[in-house]
Amino acid sequence: MGTRSRIAVMHGDNCKSVYCHWDGYLDYNGRILQEHYDSAKANHLVALGDLSSLGKSIGEAHPFSEHEIKKDDPDYDKLIALHKQAETEGWTTFYARDRRETGCEFQTDTTFEAFLSRVDGCCGEWYYVMREGVWYCGNLYERDTKFYKKLVPLVEALETIKETA
Repeated sequence: MGTRSRIAVMHGDNCKSVYCHWDGYLDYNGRILQEHYDSAKANHLVALGDLSSLGKSIGEAHPFSEHEIKKDDPDYDKLIALHKQAETEGWTTFYARDRRETGCEFQTDTTFEAFLSRVDGCCGEWYYVMREGVWYCGNLYERDTKFYKKLVPLVEALETIKETA
């Protein structure tokens, strides 16, 4: 089961965001974003649209799944190798780029409240926002007063994981 999240970049009041299906929890997507995505890379990530899973790098176009590669494809061996390279090197997997799906473009909201509504609408649990070169996070767990509908600096949020480990 996926831990759904939204990843966003904020420019002024405009918030461009994408859906991410897998591993949206703080110790996975949060850690990857903090350690591997600066502002320029975050903007590039969001520009490519919704993603299945976040990797340490954006990577290149690759087969979404080795199960979707037909054995009679003349490029079968090349495609399998490319898929394995994506897994080994930790490339991000996008619905549009890698699966050729449509309707996966980033979405724009003009208020933080509208963005939170979008997170809720995709059954998102966590959200991550790059704003003025700094990553922030929050979640939609009402019982979690530390992060519920807030923008907490991601570096501080990751420290709370160390404290409980």
